[in-house]
Amino acid sequence: MLKEFKNFIMTGNVIDLAVAVLLAGATALVVNGFVKLIMMPIVGHFTGGTDFSEFKVVLSEAVVAADGTVEVAENAILYGEWINTIINLIIVGFVLFMIVRAYNKTKKKEEPAPAAPKGPTQEELLVEIRDAIRAKN
Repeated sequence: MLKEFKNFIMTGNVIDLAVAVLLAGATALVVNGFVKLIMMPIVGHFTGGTDFSEFKVVLSEAVVAADGTVEVAENAILYGEWINTIINLIIVGFVLFMIVRAYNKTKKKEEPAPAAPKGPTQEELLVEIRDAIRAKN
């Protein structure tokens, strides 16, 4: 069983998948940083200094003890974070679109196959005429 597992792990597909997962994780960190640190301040600037991550609907307030410690945490719907996630998705989608578009431009365009002629060719017609003339003689 150990040998079979080793053969499975060492196949190209598993290693390719592992590399893809690691690259996707690293890319996610870069994209999240780009959105949070660069894009959201720009969006906030054009929306009057709004920080979407602070938008929320509080369902129940936090309970704070007399000494300032939080006894019960606040329960809130953080829809501003969700807006940030949607912006993140749009940016990732656009970047992937640009990558695929650039990749498709590098691919060699395939020549379309010539269309098959409709009906018999000239040679086939001439052979039929010749055979018909021979049959009459």
